[in-house]
Amino acid sequence: MTSARINGAIALVLMVLAFSAAWAMRPTLHLADKIGRLDLEQVFPKQFGEWVIDERSAPVQLVSPVLQEVIDRIYNQTLSRTYVNPQGQRIMLSVAYGGDQSDATRAHRPEVCYPAQGFQIVSSSTGAVQVAGRDVRVRRLVAKAGGRIEPITYWVITGNAVSLTGTEQKLTQMRYTLRGVIPDGMLVRVSSIDGNYEPAYALQAKFIDGLTSALPTAYRDRVIGSAPGQGKVLQ
Repeated sequence: MTSARINGAIALVLMVLAFSAAWAMRPTLHLADKIGRLDLEQVFPKQFGEWVIDERSAPVQLVSPVLQEVIDRIYNQTLSRTYVNPQGQRIMLSVAYGGDQSDATRAHRPEVCYPAQGFQIVSSSTGAVQVAGRDVRVRRLVAKAGGRIEPITYWVITGNAVSLTGTEQKLTQMRYTLRGVIPDGMLVRVSSIDGNYEPAYALQAKFIDGLTSALPTAYRDRVIGSAPGQGKVLQ
């Protein structure tokens, strides 16, 4: 056998071994099956503090119809509501939950969804909001389409960790994969129509704090992630 054929045979064997190893390491246990799946309608209260659902508002559209097929593959559930307070201020809440946050089904972020609907992302930054007595990392965007200006606050939970970037999300996913577990994930987005960004973000922060404080305690870490020092990969 010539050296070229030998090298080709070795390469083929290595490819088969690599494929077999990858298949053997393929996670089979869904974290959601271990800790329980969520019903977004039950998790998120329809009324809390001074906020109630605005029955006159049309449902918030999380994504454009063009992306619906992709979203249906990524998420098991979506929840869209508009809340209003006695001052007439309105906050839009959109939540998407998926029981399988693997490579093919990772969360679809607003930076992708909004431009697909004709918006331009004119600002993007990271920050933190005080939620239930602790800081939760968030990303803040400003989306613009014509005369509509929409400040946005959102975060993504992968398993029990906040993932503000695709890299963070991938690293968290890998930590679960090494334990044979497929994590679930949630995207929580709060937004309003307001050309004054900073007051809008301040109101959104208060809304998020009130909403989170009203969540059933058993679900709080599923929505905002584990507190610092409690971020174990498996609970």
